Amino acid sequence: MKDTIVISLEAFKEGSQRIADALNADYACYKKDIFKEIFYDYKKIIAVMSAGIAVRGISNLLRDKWTDPCVVVVSPDFKFAIPIIGGHHGGNDLAKRVSDLGIQPVITTATETKGMISVESFAEKGGMYILNKDSTRKVNAAVLEGRIPKYMLTGPAVAIVSPSVSILLKKGEYIVGLGCRRGISEDEILSAINEALLMSGINNDEIFAYATTKLKEDEEGLINAINSINGNLVFLDDNAINSEIPLSPSRAFDKIGLYSVAESSALALSKRKEIIMKKQIFGRVTVAIIR
Repeated sequence: MKDTIVISLEAFKEGSQRIADALNADYACYKKDIFKEIFYDYKKIIAVMSAGIAVRGISNLLRDKWTDPCVVVVSPDFKFAIPIIGGHHGGNDLAKRVSDLGIQPVITTATETKGMISVESFAEKGGMYILNKDSTRKVNAAVLEGRIPKYMLTGPAVAIVSPSVSILLKKGEYIVGLGCRRGISEDEILSAINEALLMSGINNDEIFAYATTKLKEDEEGLINAINSINGNLVFLDDNAINSEIPLSPSRAFDKIGLYSVAESSALALSKRKEIIMKKQIFGRVTVAIIR
């Protein structure tokens, strides 16, 4: 299956098929509940129909702008392409791609209408994801005012930032949550991670970040292990961790006030909240993998 689909009313099938061919996309003819059937299977949707039909079709399906597909409406006369959701998440770029077919993109996101680039678009073009998604509203507002510095930080390093600073990390699909005993060695951490990834059929380069509690900020074995594999290690505060109820609660709450470390840390950073591997114990290390 491809990541893009073009949907159209039967009357507009011929022109819509040309769009699908140009984008190497799937094509489907419009029918009742078509959006419900395909919405979560694609990252990008082009709907050749009135905007009203598309809006009514997707309105009850929307969950989160970070995981919903972008939707671009193309007018039935094939003159205009308008992103109606997910402009910063692929929609604007998709609308611009069909301009090669003589279709005019109509961009409505504030940053792009002023010739600027949003933090989401900046991350996408750089092959990165935004770690702290709630930061983007303030950052994009600052972009509009023309006062947004960008810093490149290389590690090993520790960065302490405010909630209005967007943190961009290399792309990846999965979060690995980690818990460990005090005094853990680098080799123990690496062995546990390797075994967990092998069990799950996941490669190292598919990992977005490794997550744990801020109580482990001084755990040298853990830090050195993640540095050795060029991973992104994120320390989360108690509120972030306890905002996610794990499948497998531990006794950690009685000891340190946390429902879980590995599972809840990974859930707190994940996009889809899809549990790939609930917590598993490998010696003195606990590992959970969430998508």
